[in-house]
Amino acid sequence: MYQQNSTTPKELFGVLAAGAIMLMVVHGLGRFIYTPLLPYLVDDGQFTASDGAAVATWNYLGYLMGAILAIRWYRVSQIRVLLPVSLVVHVITTLLVTQTDSLTAISASRWLNGVANGVVFVQAPALILEWLVLRNRASMSGLVYIGVGLGLLVSSGLVTGSADWLEGAERWWPAALISIPLAAWGAYRLSRLELQDHEHGSDGKAATTTPLIDRASIPLFLSYAGAGLGYILPMTFLPLLAKLELEAGHWLLDGVWVIVALCTIPAAWLWNRLGTKMGDLPALKLNFLIQLAGVLAVVLLPGAIGLVLCAALVGSTFLGTVLLTQRIGRALHPHQGPRLSAAMVALYGFTQMVGPWLTKQWLDAGGTLVSAFGIGVAALAFGLIFVFFVPRPEVWHARTLRFD
Repeated sequence: MYQQNSTTPKELFGVLAAGAIMLMVVHGLGRFIYTPLLPYLVDDGQFTASDGAAVATWNYLGYLMGAILAIRWYRVSQIRVLLPVSLVVHVITTLLVTQTDSLTAISASRWLNGVANGVVFVQAPALILEWLVLRNRASMSGLVYIGVGLGLLVSSGLVTGSADWLEGAERWWPAALISIPLAAWGAYRLSRLELQDHEHGSDGKAATTTPLIDRASIPLFLSYAGAGLGYILPMTFLPLLAKLELEAGHWLLDGVWVIVALCTIPAAWLWNRLGTKMGDLPALKLNFLIQLAGVLAVVLLPGAIGLVLCAALVGSTFLGTVLLTQRIGRALHPHQGPRLSAAMVALYGFTQMVGPWLTKQWLDAGGTLVSAFGIGVAALAFGLIFVFFVPRPEVWHARTLRFD
């Protein structure tokens, strides 16, 4: 087995950077670049805000399906095939949307792009974690998610920087062109990882028979569902809301997404530290409260103040929700780590798909976009309530031993 001193800092950085770049490509240049693009595409007349919500729903449906595919094909040998294939799908589907104004074609491309996103978002961190575990460096695996924050910042810069000289479908070109070299390098770097499939021993088989769904994990799953539905509304529609509420030329029309991106970059490190200092469960409760306040601000304080608060508070918390929930789940069921993680990603993907769909129904029924954010408020309040029903891992295990 590898020891800590057998891997150089340069090698560790290279592997983590490759994973972060993969997430930046599929999440920043695939999924979330659509958020700052949406108001421009609506303004260009490519489709309406309601149609834009439908396109987002197709993308999130693809993400859910990709996560489910990743659950099915989880071995190292399978990941080595699916990762590069998914990155190729990302590049091709992004190139496709540069060539069409057809809502059907855009929706189909965004669905396939979401499938690729879901596969990479599950498998790239899983592959890197497996590699880090062999080197006793598993605690560094969370650094991969810095790529999500960087992706938000890069996507914001690409959209803003090209806003005056591109129009309609052309606005996807920067994301498509920059994805090609980044995806190629990330896939090449991770393809060189020295890993082999391994069979589970008899102890491992026995351990995986413990229930995945029980009194401890049910409230955790429910809280995570609330988090997924609650955060996806601002992460999909905040720049469009800024366009509807602010005058032309206001700095927040593009600046609101920059705020989200800047606050997201240190979020994984921040919540990892808070969880270590105060405990993961108390930190998760604080995380939900801050995120809830952010979405509530945009409902109660229309205009610049509410937009800034929402961007800053949601941007600085949503990755923390992921990190803390996954860590609590592993602590409650240490033998169910991979299955629990995959199930949570799939659940998160489902609730993210529901958010834009509900928004579309609300807008089609005559509701306003700002009032639709009330769905996010209710979802986060729902999630916060169920966090209080999640037992502390040490208490849960003591109780389980007592009844065995």
